[in-house]
Amino acid sequence: MALHPNLDPELRAGIEQFPLASTDFSAVSVEDLVANRTQMNAVLAAMPTPETRVSIENRMVPGPEGAPDVRLRVYRPEEPGEGRAALYWIHGGGMVIGTPEIDDATMVDYVERLGVVVVSVDYRLAPEHPHPAPVEDCYAGLVWTAKNAAELGVDPGRLAVGGASAGGGLAAATVLLARDRGGPEIVFQLLVCPMLDDRNITPSSHEFTEAVVWDRTANLFGWTALLGDRIGTDDVPPYAAPARATDLSGLPPAFVDVGELEVFRDECADYALRLARAGVSTEFHLYPGAFHGFDMMVPDAGLSRRARQAREAALRRAWGL
Repeated sequence: MALHPNLDPELRAGIEQFPLASTDFSAVSVEDLVANRTQMNAVLAAMPTPETRVSIENRMVPGPEGAPDVRLRVYRPEEPGEGRAALYWIHGGGMVIGTPEIDDATMVDYVERLGVVVVSVDYRLAPEHPHPAPVEDCYAGLVWTAKNAAELGVDPGRLAVGGASAGGGLAAATVLLARDRGGPEIVFQLLVCPMLDDRNITPSSHEFTEAVVWDRTANLFGWTALLGDRIGTDDVPPYAAPARATDLSGLPPAFVDVGELEVFRDECADYALRLARAGVSTEFHLYPGAFHGFDMMVPDAGLSRRARQAREAALRRAWGL
């Protein structure tokens, strides 16, 4: 694959030094996906937890009505406390792969640097569990977190929801559900390169038929796994694809970021503008020369450091830290 001429030089050097493995989603079957997911999860399970004094605990909590319990991964500062701010986090993976453990290092960093509690949800994945299973799992975990705030040492009035990629889309959808169901109260939404629109009709969704990470074919695969034959039709609710929401008023303040060189560029920019037009205080970053997930793939690049600093600063403001 030829690298885009606008690619940031540091990011280019990083991926040229350590080429990224890619999956051809045009040739992936459901069986292949499940096999690859199992292998990936086994590798993740064998990885050592980052050296830290942060407490990491897995909790099984009630899932949606009639559904299995949901696993939450809870990260807390070493020193007991109460009334801390909290981040409810949703991992990425295109709706089809991933576990909370893939974000251990990032979540530990938030706890260590900000002194907050993080709760990360292990939602069910498509295609075995299509919409609404993933977002309902996320909402159920959020409800439990809010109801058990005192036990977790959390101030329920300082609860933020965040996520990256598919997790960013699920975070936006979970916040919509919280608004429309009358709670829990959310003070901030951190949407990192979120996956928002199943229609795949924006210029950037057509532009990146090849990409360093997550091209058009991969995106169509992920949305089809989640929605089946409903993808791109009028039968898709905003809780599946938040870009479908016609009313964004009454939502908590938002932070949205995205790379210039990725499928999600235009849908993220549009969502951020629509949030602002709906009266939602919104911060938006478009990172020049950046591909999807750049800050995780090349963490030491200047652009990656800037992205992490901007997210941390936004969370500090939202929590009054």
